[in-house]
Amino acid sequence: MDHRLAPEHEELRRTVEEFAHDVVAPKIGDYYERHEFPYEIVREMGRMGLFGLPFPEEYGGMGGDYLALGIALEELARVDSSVAITLEAGVSLGAMPVYRFGTEEQKREWLPRMCSGEILGAFGLTEPEGGSDAGGTKTTAVRDEATGEWVINGSKCFITNSGTDITGLVTVTAVTGRKPDGRPLISSIIVPSGTPGFTVAAPYSKVGWNASDTRELAFDDVRVPLANLLGEEGRGYAQFLRILDEGRIAISALATGLAQGCVDESVKYAKERHAFGRPIGDNQAIQFKIADMEMRAHMARVGWRDAASRLVLGEPFKKEAALAKLYSSTVAVDNAREATQIHGGYGFMNEYPVARMWRDSKILEIGEGTSEVQRMLIARELGFTA
Repeated sequence: MDHRLAPEHEELRRTVEEFAHDVVAPKIGDYYERHEFPYEIVREMGRMGLFGLPFPEEYGGMGGDYLALGIALEELARVDSSVAITLEAGVSLGAMPVYRFGTEEQKREWLPRMCSGEILGAFGLTEPEGGSDAGGTKTTAVRDEATGEWVINGSKCFITNSGTDITGLVTVTAVTGRKPDGRPLISSIIVPSGTPGFTVAAPYSKVGWNASDTRELAFDDVRVPLANLLGEEGRGYAQFLRILDEGRIAISALATGLAQGCVDESVKYAKERHAFGRPIGDNQAIQFKIADMEMRAHMARVGWRDAASRLVLGEPFKKEAALAKLYSSTVAVDNAREATQIHGGYGFMNEYPVARMWRDSKILEIGEGTSEVQRMLIARELGFTA
């Protein structure tokens, strides 16, 4: 399988690389330090069409594919992960459920504005008592046939893009009934921002991703039309498993970008920093560290592109997505640790990008499926049962 980029994908890569270095890099450090969402940068990403990359032109998209999204995420994350996760969550978690499972009316109502970056969508799955165990959803949605509405009660946590000034909707999973054996019927329902009873908490104080938006959500007798059901009733859990499979490819691309950014910064620093009368990059110990970092980033890139290619071709990709996500998140943490070590005391200073990368890397082993969950999925695909 040839993983070299086609001309149109290479052109996209160069365009996003230039944007990341010329627009994002000079500004993002200040946003990060202030824990402030970078609206100006996000607006520019919208004008570039990045939020519409994998969607058809008829819905306001760019007519690209999931490989194109991954390329953009990798290049952004080479410079900053807060900006990259805003794009990843807005596309693969916010807009993609509407595109994959929405009615034609829902697609035409929401997708054009999400593809343009005018509004962001969010993905309300995780709850205070249910992260990896998303099947244990406690949030409920009850039909009110008299008014033709769902009445939603419950809470969600760690939801990206859920409380910005441009957040337009959150798609939430909720129990809408019970199967004959007592197991819950979990459905997906679109809740527009500003709906009465829908409360967005203050931003979390986070270790990393400090220029991205992450909040806890509460639903107190929130009423939305029955038509806001996304896909079939009772199929919400299955739908979001599919969305998470795809999202793992996107997170893998982001993790690869962070790993490669650590290489970029380490090469630059090792050539500029002098000790004992010569650049520290002249020392074989430093060269070997950086060579290992480059090896890890390269193999992570092969992994996510392989999974993305299978998705684009309509082939099974669940195992490959889990492999890519597990490996790339691991090497992102490894490369961030080594880059910080190479930078010495300066690596502990927030003015250097590697400090952000070190803080941002750990969540990649947790979000959109922990490393332990990825191993469970891989083992299951190999024929093992719990």
